[in-house]
Amino acid sequence: MAEQTTSSAPEALSDAANLEMLRRERRANNAWHKLTRNKMAVVGLIIVAFMVFLAIFAPLISPYDPNATDMSNMFAAPGQAGHLFGTDSYGRDLLSRIIYGARISIFIAIGGTIVGAIIGVLLGLVAGFFGGAVDSIIMRIMDGMMAFPFILLALILMTILGQGTQNVIIAIGVANVPNFARVVRGQVHVVKNEEYCNAERVIGASPARILFKHIFANAMSPVIVYFTLNIASAIISEAALSFLGLGVQPPTASWGAILSEGKSTLQTAPHIATISGIFILLTVLGFNLFGDGIRDVFDPKQKR
Repeated sequence: MAEQTTSSAPEALSDAANLEMLRRERRANNAWHKLTRNKMAVVGLIIVAFMVFLAIFAPLISPYDPNATDMSNMFAAPGQAGHLFGTDSYGRDLLSRIIYGARISIFIAIGGTIVGAIIGVLLGLVAGFFGGAVDSIIMRIMDGMMAFPFILLALILMTILGQGTQNVIIAIGVANVPNFARVVRGQVHVVKNEEYCNAERVIGASPARILFKHIFANAMSPVIVYFTLNIASAIISEAALSFLGLGVQPPTASWGAILSEGKSTLQTAPHIATISGIFILLTVLGFNLFGDGIRDVFDPKQKR
């Protein structure tokens, strides 16, 4: 009995040690744990969360109506007359317009990226899976679209579609299609030759089942990463289109529109363009840092 008790004690300790090792390994492999270990990714996440918070709760946070004018209080400097960020050429509170501008700019950026992702992913799946003439036709069209610089393609689309928030989303989305298609097509070429896909073909699974149940699910990691990083580019694109007068139209507040309004008063009221530019910079930086962190999480070569 004594020998059995003595021998069972080390086994119990060994089992406990193995369980603890498994817990630590699972914790280390957890996506959230990996992300939070990347300090810059956490900084990016905080910036993104803050900007999204502003966008969602703009009506509750904004101290003034963003379109309310006060011609007796034009170009007030930051901190004057109860306006933290000052006022613009119509006496409108700049802080309120920046807060509401976050709603418009982020909504357009995410909406445009979603449009580009949906169309691009579908085209990339079809091109990569079926190959041959289908692949050649789709990718030559994508190559033709990529021959145009992104902002030039968006400008052409805006000229065709006309002004307005919905058209900005469509223009940014269509301009993003080729990049998503190329990313997905490359992943499909890798995944479709894996053993589990070959096994599905042997047992008679339909192409649709193989494509959407196995290939689609296993090709999404780089798409998620590119989606996050692309939001930053879409924010810049929206700002550029609005700056050129082809995006969101006055009096609707967007960061690009505010930047455009401030360009003519850089010497007399530099705070208008400066503050809107800072918010664009911070948001783009936040999405880039967060996207880099997500990329590291999905990178199989990343050290745990």
